[in-house]
Amino acid sequence: MPMIETRDGTRLYAKAWGDGPPVVLIHGWPLSGDSWDPISHALAESGFRAIAYDRRGFGRSDQPSGGYDYDTFADDLADVMQAMRVDDDAALVGFSMGGGEIARYMSRHNGRGVSRVALVSSVVPYMLQTEDNPEGVPQATFQDMTNGMLEDRAKFFTGFFKDFFGVGFLSQAVSDEVLHLAWVTAMQAGLRPTLAAAKAFATTDFRPDLPAFRVPTLVIHGTSDKTVPIEATGRAVAQAVPHATLLEYDGAPHGVFATEAERLKKDLLDFISGRPAETMPQEVIDTLTAQTIVAPPV
Repeated sequence: MPMIETRDGTRLYAKAWGDGPPVVLIHGWPLSGDSWDPISHALAESGFRAIAYDRRGFGRSDQPSGGYDYDTFADDLADVMQAMRVDDDAALVGFSMGGGEIARYMSRHNGRGVSRVALVSSVVPYMLQTEDNPEGVPQATFQDMTNGMLEDRAKFFTGFFKDFFGVGFLSQAVSDEVLHLAWVTAMQAGLRPTLAAAKAFATTDFRPDLPAFRVPTLVIHGTSDKTVPIEATGRAVAQAVPHATLLEYDGAPHGVFATEAERLKKDLLDFISGRPAETMPQEVIDTLTAQTIVAPPV
């Protein structure tokens, strides 16, 4: 079943590898479900059914004019799960903006069929810097991104992926070919979906969705993530969700699915299999516990 028709008629490309308990993987911006391939392969080899799909507007999915908001994204996830007959005991794994689909699905669809979730380099709970979210990213940064894409999208993404994968003057965690593949994938998406999806992950406040995380939750985030800063996201989720486990990848950038692939495979397999993960040092947990997160009225 390579194409799934959603409730508004948009067709999404999806693939499933392996047999066993389902694991649904939601990709980040501006990539496609193929970015999960190494993880999907490892899951299939370990007795799971790995399901990955291309978000509307990206990869091989349709590029409708609208529907690039998290209510619709969550409905798309629900439609993929229904079409793939994912009814119960499913794990959801979301990378970057894909974490937002999970948050909204858990609240909007009451977490139907989900037994555990993992947020990897996720934008949850809130990316935008505001008075009650001072660690967030300034609006000017997102405006600069928009301006760059409108002026020269191809050039913008050449620079964007260097930060995404932590490429510096003296260090390069991924090959030039990985950078090129990411660029090519990004250019497969339409300009309108790319801009609209960026606005969605930059401005959507998921703090009201956090109480819906009533299942075991794993949070994985690099401490040197320049794309989605850990303080406003991964650490905030770990503080707000009582049963969440936070694994900080020291010095890792945003794109840990490529830069920390082997470690990520192990941590996700341990979590999905129900094996205990190596948690953060107690002194870090104590520091996070002393902080506060302010949730707006629902």
